[in-house]
Amino acid sequence: MRYEGTVYRPPSEAESLLIQATIGCPHNKCTFCGMYRKTKFRIRSVSDIKEDLRTARKYHGEKVQSIFFPDGNTILMKTDQLTEILYYAQEMFPFLKRMTVYGSAKYLKLKKIKDFRRLKEAGLTRIHSGMESGDDEVLRRIEKGFTSSEMIEEGLKVRGAGIELSEYILIGIGGRERTYEHAIESARVLNAFTPDFVRLRTYVPWKGTPLYEDYQQGHFHLLSPHEALEETHLLVANLKGPFDLLSDHVSNFAWVNGKIPKQKPEILETLEKLLSVPEDRFRQVDSRLF
Repeated sequence: MRYEGTVYRPPSEAESLLIQATIGCPHNKCTFCGMYRKTKFRIRSVSDIKEDLRTARKYHGEKVQSIFFPDGNTILMKTDQLTEILYYAQEMFPFLKRMTVYGSAKYLKLKKIKDFRRLKEAGLTRIHSGMESGDDEVLRRIEKGFTSSEMIEEGLKVRGAGIELSEYILIGIGGRERTYEHAIESARVLNAFTPDFVRLRTYVPWKGTPLYEDYQQGHFHLLSPHEALEETHLLVANLKGPFDLLSDHVSNFAWVNGKIPKQKPEILETLEKLLSVPEDRFRQVDSRLF
């Protein structure tokens, strides 16, 4: 397999075979993200991707059960190209149970529901989507490239096609100024299209990004550990589901996982207990790691 640049994947894809289908991110404007900032976006040829799949088959054998196709927003690929790759992957790996890609609402809206149904039939199991926030003002400030109403529309479309949707929420991305709106609006949007998974991340400034500069200059105020927990509590308290809530990232101050709404009381109780722990007991993630 050939890899270009740093390859990123969700923690839940730790055991997946990684086959780059695109390089970089076509949007690449999010003010908080430094993943692909210096990478020019391009789509790899179908022939190159197939060659990598054949190489992976020689190296791993046919027992591979999950594949993630980086980089950012691989869903942008033409439906014909992506379905061809998905079908070929199934030929190479007959025991496949899951194939996944990244896809934000900005690029999900380029496909019709019939396209998603074709992708589902070809074997696309799940789309990882960085919603980050349901608050339109926060979305505008961080330059996500879509609105909350577009996220709802696209979420319903993907779910209607039978493809799993894993949504990511960034705790603290609204700063102190919009922590309430960020939590309440994110819950509203998630409840409107009920993704299969809601995964929590806590915002950590990433050097070299515009939001990091705002943070350094005092224009953006990070949440303290207790403030992040309070925001998480407000978010969870307003979630209706049904979906799985997962806190599967090192950046988070709380390890809260469970099914919403069934396990919401236990999750809220855990957050309340953590709020009684002195703030200096919490480990802050160092921005130098990013």
